[in-house]
Amino acid sequence: MLPAIFGLEGLYLSDRERAFFRAAQPVGFILFGRNIASRQQVRALTAALRDALGRDSVPILIDQEGGRVARLQPPEWQTFPPAACFAELWEHDPNGAISATELNYEALGLDLAEIGITVDCAPVLDVPQLDAHDVIGDRAFGADPNVVAQLGRAALVGLARAGVVGVVKHTPGHGRSLADSHHHLPVVRSSAADLEVDLAPFKALADAPMAMTAHIVYEAWDAHHCATLSRKVIEDIIRNRIGFHGLLMSDDLDMKALSGNVPHLACAAIDAGCDVVLNCWGKMTDMEGMAECLPEATDECRQRLSDAMMAGQAVGEQNHVQERQEHLVAQRDALLGRAKV
Repeated sequence: MLPAIFGLEGLYLSDRERAFFRAAQPVGFILFGRNIASRQQVRALTAALRDALGRDSVPILIDQEGGRVARLQPPEWQTFPPAACFAELWEHDPNGAISATELNYEALGLDLAEIGITVDCAPVLDVPQLDAHDVIGDRAFGADPNVVAQLGRAALVGLARAGVVGVVKHTPGHGRSLADSHHHLPVVRSSAADLEVDLAPFKALADAPMAMTAHIVYEAWDAHHCATLSRKVIEDIIRNRIGFHGLLMSDDLDMKALSGNVPHLACAAIDAGCDVVLNCWGKMTDMEGMAECLPEATDECRQRLSDAMMAGQAVGEQNHVQERQEHLVAQRDALLGRAKV
């Protein structure tokens, strides 16, 4: 098994992609808007991806947070609110906010499970600071680490009820970034003491099944490498101080925060301690290069993967999805309405 999660080019597997995936045996796949047209099409695509690997339990990922980060779009799929809406409700009704978050992410997860998507790259556990770049913004569950942790936990619970695994991101924290790592490499100069605020939600959810790294340099910990490529940050901060021992994946290796060719970056991230590397854009030359240079997934990676995927197998047949989803959304909206009173 190759410790990589790959994207693909279009709505259907090409013959070249199918042959490559069958030979390379990546851990899993990630879908984007370019891969999505209709429910029937996505069901066929996810079935083809599982068939190409010959495995039933394949992580098929998507970024479906709600708000501005949503790959499944209307009119085929409904919209879901950003995380900040639940933080607003917390100010009036903490218990209601937890319930509304669980309901929301269960309803959202049903959309994914119905079309064969098994992993959602959510929730965001970043704690945004006032002077930070708005790349996180309303994607976060507010600016209080305790609230972020409790609502992040509720999101994981909701997703699991729908049969979907959540990925907490962006460890060890993206909330102080002054730049968008999709375009630039952020450098955080805050002290180690200040960074404890950022770590708090990740510590509280250290038992999450999967986590994603941040392409950010934290000078207090490693002034020379971003977290994704830093053995010191991954071992000392993520694994030891946070205490996360689930499946750790890199953020997308094609982001402009990183420099160098993708296969080299993939090997560097694995060497730093990531279990799996994420390469989203389906560029065959990059994927082939990764397959040539990456080692086999370690036994530890395989066990973490197996354990993580069990977190999304809490439900059986997805019967009467629309009716169930409508009920969940109605309950959520009733609770969110309290924040507007």
